[in-house]
Amino acid sequence: MKKIILALAFLAICAPAQAQLGGLLNKASKAKDKVDDVKAKYDKLNISEEEERKLGSEVSRMIRSRFGVVQDEAVHKYVTLVGTALAQQTTRPNVPWQFIVLDTEGVNAFAAPGGFVHVTRGALGLIKNEAELAAVLSHEIGHVVHKHTVSAITKANAEQLVGDATLGNRGPYLNRLANMAYHAVLEGSFSRGDELESDADSVATTQKLGYAAGTLADFLTRLAERNKNQPLRNGLFASHPEMQERIDKVRQLARGKSGATVEARYKANVKYEATDITKIATINDGAAGLTGSSKESKDAKDEDKEKKEEPKKKGFGLGALKSTVAPEQQSAQVSASGGARGVGPDRAAKGGSNANPVKVAITAAELEAFKKGIA
Repeated sequence: MKKIILALAFLAICAPAQAQLGGLLNKASKAKDKVDDVKAKYDKLNISEEEERKLGSEVSRMIRSRFGVVQDEAVHKYVTLVGTALAQQTTRPNVPWQFIVLDTEGVNAFAAPGGFVHVTRGALGLIKNEAELAAVLSHEIGHVVHKHTVSAITKANAEQLVGDATLGNRGPYLNRLANMAYHAVLEGSFSRGDELESDADSVATTQKLGYAAGTLADFLTRLAERNKNQPLRNGLFASHPEMQERIDKVRQLARGKSGATVEARYKANVKYEATDITKIATINDGAAGLTGSSKESKDAKDEDKEKKEEPKKKGFGLGALKSTVAPEQQSAQVSASGGARGVGPDRAAKGGSNANPVKVAITAAELEAFKKGIA
């Protein structure tokens, strides 16, 4: 009888523990299911190489419509030779890279998914040598190599995008992604980690080709000096982390490394001069487009007010955009929004009137001869 009583007592004691353990296991199972569900949803947001290229092509078209394209084949060929030599040193050498010079005095550069790298003639005017150009292009190439734009968008908007991504037709998903990507690229909305990763790529990639590895810091220092009186962060590389942190990290990575600046070849191919930041023609009243009126930069408070008051507009995408939305309308919201690149003169700079890309062809022999010229 005593044994039976002890056994019953033992079971009474163990029952709550078993129930508690069962509850914990059940919670753990539900948590795992939730993690698996989130992962499955995120996996559905991934895009193929073909989709990435299509997405980047559309984003590039919108950027070209906003700023115009320099119609100078020689300049495009030179920039393409530098960019292609760099891209070959990355983990994505087979991406169909395209390098585009935008027709605006603003100092900026933009990397769209799928290998579309844009640099403004204003940036080319501020750059002093080929090594600095290589450093800037390498930074933008890094964003494409690591798919920073698409990754940032999908992580931040997973819940909004997953419905479209799970449909049999991927069109709606890519349309929304194109809208988000355009704004992200134009605003430079990269995380601190993304920017530092691309900076590190810039140092490593330029060094591989024999360029002076610290020239990104030289350019950033000149840019910081140029922008020091701007009331808001302005234009190229204005996103976080703060400029001085980036300059310090680049110099640290480049310490002890030597290389060539190739200044003579740069000056022989690039004739642009930097425009004083106070004299850059900007878009009137925050309305961007191909032919915005020229005016000096507006007070930052006025720009910030416009940013807050600008009504939100419907998204645009890959197919419908081409026939239903004019370039001026595409860009109006963007130029009025603050974003990481601020609302200064570089960000609101007036663009040229010709958005047609300039076709450039380079041979393997030309590229090899060009690389030999770095030394």
